[in-house]
Amino acid sequence: MWPGLSRQVDGSNMVSVGNMRNESGFTLTSVLIGMVVLSIGLLGAARLVVTVFNSNAFSKQLTTATTLAQDKIAEAQRKGYANADTAAGTESYGTIANYGDYQRVTSVSPNTPAAGIKTVTVTVSWRSRSQTHSVTLPTLFAQ
Repeated sequence: MWPGLSRQVDGSNMVSVGNMRNESGFTLTSVLIGMVVLSIGLLGAARLVVTVFNSNAFSKQLTTATTLAQDKIAEAQRKGYANADTAAGTESYGTIANYGDYQRVTSVSPNTPAAGIKTVTVTVSWRSRSQTHSVTLPTLFAQ
């Protein structure tokens, strides 16, 4: 027979309350509390995973934008001081090959910050979740 059970005269089983109190195991209350604690921990972990995924996506976009700006600066450097002005202009969203989510604006300021020096500034912008982000890289070209 199982602990806590006893036989009645008619042969049916009867649970002895006194013996049940001495049994080891988990109560319903302790199981429910454990489930609540576990649920809170799992929700926190799920939020952390979502935050990590969003941060990784932003980092990828930031790296892409920085690379696009560096590419444009390298193009202006290849043209040299005399022809750096030809690099100026705006490449709107959808016009940069393989990078339709980005816009690139290049400006050239002659004699800035001093005579014989040009400042080339490249700003790359992108939209992410109804927000616009940008990276700006300036560089100086001397005569």
